[in-house]
Amino acid sequence: MNLFLDSETYNDQVDIRAGTYRYAETCELDLLSYKTDGDHLIGNKASVWDATAEPMPADLRNYLDDPDVILIAHNAQFDRLVLHYTIGLPLDPTRWRCSMARALAHSLPGALGMLAPILGVKQRQEDKAEGRKLMHKFCKPQGKDKERRTRHTNPKDWARYIEYNRDDTDDLVEVWYKLPEWNYRGEELALWHLDQQINDRGIYVDIDLCHAAVLATKRAKKSLAKRVQAATGGEVEKATQRDKLLAFLLDVYGVDLPDMTKATLERRLNDPDLPDPVRELIAIRLQATKTSTSKYTAFVKASNADGRVRGMLAFCGALRTGRWSGRVVQLQNLPRPNYKQSEIDLGVDAMKHDVADLIFPDVMSIASSAIRGALVAPDGKKLVVSDLANIEGRKLAWLAGEEWKLQAFRDYDTILSYDAEGKPIRKGHDLYKLAYSRSFGVPVESVEGDRRQIGKVQELALGYQGAEGAFVAMGAVYGVDIVDAFPSVWEAASEEHRKEAEGFYKWAYKKYVGVARTLSREAFLAACIIKMGWREANANIVSFWPELAQTAVLAIRNPGVTFDCRLLKVKRAGHWLLIRLPSGRLLCYPSAQVDDKGKLSYMGVHQYTHRWQRIKTYGGKLAENVTQASARDCLREGMFRAEEQGYNVVLTVHDELITETPDSDDFNVEGLSELLARNTTWNQGLPMTANGFETYRYRKG
Repeated sequence: MNLFLDSETYNDQVDIRAGTYRYAETCELDLLSYKTDGDHLIGNKASVWDATAEPMPADLRNYLDDPDVILIAHNAQFDRLVLHYTIGLPLDPTRWRCSMARALAHSLPGALGMLAPILGVKQRQEDKAEGRKLMHKFCKPQGKDKERRTRHTNPKDWARYIEYNRDDTDDLVEVWYKLPEWNYRGEELALWHLDQQINDRGIYVDIDLCHAAVLATKRAKKSLAKRVQAATGGEVEKATQRDKLLAFLLDVYGVDLPDMTKATLERRLNDPDLPDPVRELIAIRLQATKTSTSKYTAFVKASNADGRVRGMLAFCGALRTGRWSGRVVQLQNLPRPNYKQSEIDLGVDAMKHDVADLIFPDVMSIASSAIRGALVAPDGKKLVVSDLANIEGRKLAWLAGEEWKLQAFRDYDTILSYDAEGKPIRKGHDLYKLAYSRSFGVPVESVEGDRRQIGKVQELALGYQGAEGAFVAMGAVYGVDIVDAFPSVWEAASEEHRKEAEGFYKWAYKKYVGVARTLSREAFLAACIIKMGWREANANIVSFWPELAQTAVLAIRNPGVTFDCRLLKVKRAGHWLLIRLPSGRLLCYPSAQVDDKGKLSYMGVHQYTHRWQRIKTYGGKLAENVTQASARDCLREGMFRAEEQGYNVVLTVHDELITETPDSDDFNVEGLSELLARNTTWNQGLPMTANGFETYRYRKG
């Protein structure tokens, strides 16, 4: 039997923004609405227990005490924790199901208010905004007096509050029975249960470091503000005042910046003609706007009484692929460190001793680089960390059938021996060197330094139909200046590629193609030549893009017919375009359409507007989706194996697994890496390897 639940709570100590786990520890239960699937069949409305006025109803107590009754809620993690802390219900997540997780697993929005109308569920409240106002009115202190509003102080509103709670559960039941189940059963349901266990487990945090870093960065921001005031004669009070700073640079120095993004400012810093005062102001701006340091404050606010932070993983938070996203403290976008690890270790020690400003000229930068170090192992434990090496590059080659690249990965993974310094001697070449070598027809042994870096950016930027703009943008991240690279690229290019690039540039410039207008001629030509070389060397990947798009078009135009696309199967089922991955999981594209020009689109939550709207797609984007999703499924298998062997997973960041284990030799990085990179029945032939480290304080590998 299923029991559907929705709870309403009160907390005058902790704001919900500190995270569900921190909030639930001290909350009080106000209302709990509940309804069985039997009630649903006979048309009964949900019952509501007013926990502030009466003992728990006997039927509800029986349902909760019966381990065979499945408990279902929207954002079940919240209700599971609330009932644990308020009435002592066991935390065990395997008894629970979550309509939000089930929606997210099928690329549907997680918010019930957005999800219900998409599924054709007519929500019972005429004014959902009014319902939310009632919830906020009773869930925390209100007004200038900061008093608690209750059934005694506001009886009419409380009665409406009860109906709001009842209606939410009735809506939940309707939504549950209209959601697809394809990706929320079997191993995927087991993965959600594991996700909940990982979130329950949490990870230990060095709170002393967090407090010290907050203090150090606050002081640094004040110092930076004083420097800005001195440099601008008081016209700009602090570097974070974007518009004022832009206007000052233009009025006083004639420097017209299009924006103040990190990429723009870093690019201008390399301009030798830039006046020194402008250079200083830009440098200060870059320091002052390091928002990543706010994660220290978030750690402090979210930490539980035992020093651990919980609930930082959002299951299927990346809608299109099923990857995790971050909650509470966003750990999926950690900054790249600007210092060597030894310097970061020194920075951690300096901040904890309140002397960071005496050792480091840029306190904001060292604090940003040290964020990973806030995650630590408790006494008697260690962190064993392993990462699936270049799993996206390997997965794309495997899905597309780019056999030379798969063999290159296998050869590189094969260690023949070790040199005098203990470094591995491999059978094959570094893939980034090989990428450049095949693109330009030069011996791989000649690819070093800047050439290897170009090869790296090729692999990272061009695999999903990226072109000139994608290469330049990725190059900026990895320090490849496309203008500086032009002479060597032009010299290495074939005459055919030079002519083709020239012709394409003239066409793109004439047609007002954006990238041809924003880049210099040399930059565009260099990026174009690099793109052409990579595409010629990766013909199977390049042909995979249009083949995947064309297969999707065929499936949409022929409902119910399954079409093969290499290792994938594509089908339209009702309003859904479904792509079956090798693992058996489905990528879901709701309301997929093909327009008169053969262009693909589907309904989804837009990553920038966060609205449910029509989103256009194409072959390269579909290739990115299936590659990242299939890589996530490899991580899933590794997580299950790691848990079975006693490696307690505490976090996953992209393709990296962070585990907490006893501090003994029985648990080691070699063992975890083998578990993570082991092939299973559905990914035979995929070359995988993993590597990592053991530590007491988390760091970048």
